[in-house]
Amino acid sequence: QVQVVESGGGLVQAGGSLRLSCAASGVIFSFNAMGWYRQAPGKERELVAKITGGGSTNYADSVKGRFTISRGNAKNTMSLQMNRLKPDDTAVYYCATDPTWYDGRLYPTLWGQGTQVTVSS
Repeated sequence: QVQVVESGGGLVQAGGSLRLSCAASGVIFSFNAMGWYRQAPGKERELVAKITGGGSTNYADSVKGRFTISRGNAKNTMSLQMNRLKPDDTAVYYCATDPTWYDGRLYPTLWGQGTQVTVSS
């Protein structure tokens, strides 16, 4: 059974830092890409950052220069280093895998349960 698990959320003051981690388990292949998304109360879920298997990255404009996504040494693991956090970054952060074909089967987007990040002013 494939599982996606996030960790590392919490409460931090504006200007502080947090590091989120994600691990997808239960498969023997590497997902094409993995990403971080967030959803604030009353808002739609949005992409924060994504990293491909080859290491290419893209970021939402709102986090460029403050957040860094990276892959871990273990397969299907990654982290999001968040610096200079702002109250507007407050949201539930989700890790997700990109749809990936393997051995004739499509693995759709898989979501973690989410982790709360709260930035106080």
